[in-house]
Amino acid sequence: QVQLVETGGGLVQAGGSLRLSCEASGHTISSNIMGWFRQAPGKERQFVAAITRSGGSTGYADSVKGRFSISKDNAKNTVYLQMNSLKPEDTAVYYCAATNVVALTAHSTAYNYWGQGTQVTVSS
Repeated sequence: QVQLVETGGGLVQAGGSLRLSCEASGHTISSNIMGWFRQAPGKERQFVAAITRSGGSTGYADSVKGRFSISKDNAKNTVYLQMNSLKPEDTAVYYCAATNVVALTAHSTAYNYWGQGTQVTVSS
């Protein structure tokens, strides 16, 4: 059974940084494209970033480009999301997800497996 567990969320002031981790079990992340999504209260879940199976290519939402960085450690079966220069509008529950498709995708419906989410709150 595939499980994804996110950690690293918390409360941070605007301009600060956080690093989220997503540890997978039941499968190896080297066989999946991995993504991060977020959902703020009253809003739809939105794409944040994704990384290919090899880690050689990444994709980002325009709203986080230049501030967030996705990476993976296949040996640790873990995906990371480094978030810098955080803004209050980054406040959301952040979810890790895995998909069996072969190309980077920002569509949440393409992702087969999801974590339970971790809360990120950015104060102004």
